Amino acid sequence: MSICPTEYWLWLQCALGAGAKTDELIAYFGDPEKMYNAGSNEWRLSGLLTDKKINALKSISPSETGGIFRECKAKGYSIITPDNINYPERLKQLRDMPLVLYALGDTSVLKDTVSIGVVGTRNASNYGIETAQKLSFALASSGVTIVSGGALGIDSEAHAGAMLAKGRTVAFLGCGLSFDYLKENASLRRAITKYGAVVSEFAPFTPASRTTFPIRNRLISGLTLGTLVIEAGIKSGSLITANFALEQGKDVFAVPGDIVRSSFDGANHLIKNGAKPVFSAMDILSEYEYLYGDLIDFSKAETSLSQIPYVEYRKTKKAVVTEKPPVNEKLVKEKKCKVKKKELDNSFSDEAKKVYSVLSSEPTHVDDILRQTALKMSDVLSALTELELMSEIESIEGKKYKV
Repeated sequence: MSICPTEYWLWLQCALGAGAKTDELIAYFGDPEKMYNAGSNEWRLSGLLTDKKINALKSISPSETGGIFRECKAKGYSIITPDNINYPERLKQLRDMPLVLYALGDTSVLKDTVSIGVVGTRNASNYGIETAQKLSFALASSGVTIVSGGALGIDSEAHAGAMLAKGRTVAFLGCGLSFDYLKENASLRRAITKYGAVVSEFAPFTPASRTTFPIRNRLISGLTLGTLVIEAGIKSGSLITANFALEQGKDVFAVPGDIVRSSFDGANHLIKNGAKPVFSAMDILSEYEYLYGDLIDFSKAETSLSQIPYVEYRKTKKAVVTEKPPVNEKLVKEKKCKVKKKELDNSFSDEAKKVYSVLSSEPTHVDDILRQTALKMSDVLSALTELELMSEIESIEGKKYKV
């Protein structure tokens, strides 16, 4: 059985690990297939590999990567390698570019021209949370793709802001796509695949660890024009991402924060050392008006953040719109507010389907949903968030929901 080119890329990544130093190897041998066929004697003669790495390369063959293919096919993951048309050019410019990307969703988002990374602490303050969502909303409304890490806190708010604006977003994970990590954000990740893609450099079942997140961070900065830091400590992973951006010749932005709170020390430090302070989306987009002005809707970026409604999206996964457009009561009466429910496809969780089955065009209180579905409160709230982010339901004042 012949081996396809993708299997050679998988072989090299599996043997040496994600984030491995491979630039010199690719330059010397040409590509992973030529490298594999050169054999271990040539590997040794190149002087680029230690005995440990040579043994790792010999311990697996390209044909033995079938398990990854089967998992990706079963879960609908795309496998993107540097010789693939969907591989983003910006990541090819990175030192030791990722040899393989695994993605779920619309992979075209990886090639969006105007994209901004938004990063910050997991334990964000109310100020940081609201700022992240509103800035991301304004940027996405203007045509910017929001790139973040899919974590709690600032990351979640950045992705949610982009989706609430019906914009595009990318989540780079610090683990494999099939690894059961951060269950409380599972519904968010599912929603992201409808507005963009969830992406990982790691093989599907790779667990999260202290070493995987810095590897991931360089991709957030690498894919984007610039990185925006919102509420980050002085030793946080967000500053690692900002440092990667500087090394890559990218722009760094930061939101000024409370000078007596340590969680803002990192962002304030960046500003002190030359990062551009951000008070509105225009502070970011003005940097790209000359090059990409035809791709940006600047009128949306000029909207004051105070005028953008904030949607509460926290660890409880409860999403409540605090401000809504006025309802045309006459139109509602004429249509008699009769909504025909549709079948939800398999991209929705089982909990979301169950909750959706008990909802109608008439508002239903969350306590009644809890009673009718017999689910745990946490599952009901997570399902409601998932359905609302996907615009299948809306929340009504008084903890009520309807289709």
